Amino acid sequence: MKELDAKIQKELEEIYQQFFFNPLIQKMKEIPMHRGSNCFIHSFKVAKFAMRKAIKRKNYHLKAILIASILHDYYLYDWRSDRSKKKKHGRRHPFIAEANARRDFHIDSEVSDIIKSHMWPLTIKSFPKTKEAKLVNHADNVIATREFATSKAFKKKREQRYLKFIEKLFD
Repeated sequence: MKELDAKIQKELEEIYQQFFFNPLIQKMKEIPMHRGSNCFIHSFKVAKFAMRKAIKRKNYHLKAILIASILHDYYLYDWRSDRSKKKKHGRRHPFIAEANARRDFHIDSEVSDIIKSHMWPLTIKSFPKTKEAKLVNHADNVIATREFATSKAFKKKREQRYLKFIEKLFD
């Protein structure tokens, strides 16, 4: 990720670190995600993937992509253990995540739209309208597919490797 101006890179890394160490975001570690992952790890992997693609392609609103990709699964509940949420989680969680993000981080409308559309086409009415939203949607699909494709064995070992990988945005 050397194509970025040093000042912009520093600003993005600071935003990333503020979210990474935020106690509210740290709660996402308690929420299981795809195999060998949790919401925290998954969201930061999506952020790194989306940012790499956006920087290569140029002319993207990087700050919006970064914040939205970190907060895209900020729904803060374990849908697997709550039967009432299990059936409709895929369609509802983008709106719950967006409401939580708006409440806790005062996000703007662009970030809000990206979060709400990250599960398209499952959320058929929330089509990703911007290239930033399409990129976060794509990044989430790629990372989720990779996570599903991994085995459940050695979960703890993999978790430590993922935490080391997502510790910094630029490495």
